[in-house]
Amino acid sequence: MHFTLVEHPQDLRLAKSLLAGDERAFTQFFNDYYPRLFRFALTRLSGHDDAADEIAQRTISRGVRKLHLFRAQASLFTWLCQICRHEIHDYVQLRDRHAHRVVSIDDDPEIRAALESIPADQDHDPAWAVKHAELQRNVQLVLDYLPSRYAETLEWKYVEDISVDEIAKRLDVTVHAAESLLARARRAFKDAWSSATTQPLPQKSAVEPAS
Repeated sequence: MHFTLVEHPQDLRLAKSLLAGDERAFTQFFNDYYPRLFRFALTRLSGHDDAADEIAQRTISRGVRKLHLFRAQASLFTWLCQICRHEIHDYVQLRDRHAHRVVSIDDDPEIRAALESIPADQDHDPAWAVKHAELQRNVQLVLDYLPSRYAETLEWKYVEDISVDEIAKRLDVTVHAAESLLARARRAFKDAWSSATTQPLPQKSAVEPAS
């Protein structure tokens, strides 16, 4: 008869508690392992905080889904690091594959036109004002639909006209991380716009009154 050698019985007990749905065990698991996985990812992502945060959370999520495979022959952290390496590999590949796309949508004119419509002057002809008000309602609807961090970052960039450097300072992240967040927020805005309204994203001229 073959017996699996359990080198880390305490980690195995934690894994079993997690599999049993113990909420206190999950809180302990997250508090203990998220910071360590964040640091592990951070050193492999050139100090990009936002990416490391995303990778650490994905590792936690994937690790929980795969806990039934954990046999405690290695420590739980070592086992999670293997998952984290795969997540980092997938992230880097996807980032490199879409690097040109991030650059090309860095100043998306349709998103800029939509978001810049929010603070526009209302003292124009009635027909334009009605159309403009509908656009503003749709923009606000989409912003409310997005994760708060995405909506907040887009408003800073396009409504308040804040630079990426300043956004990075507000978020306490690197400029690269802020640029990455903005790119994801723009993509999410476009996807949400398509889901929430049949109105096409406006061109710049559509948010300007006729002279």
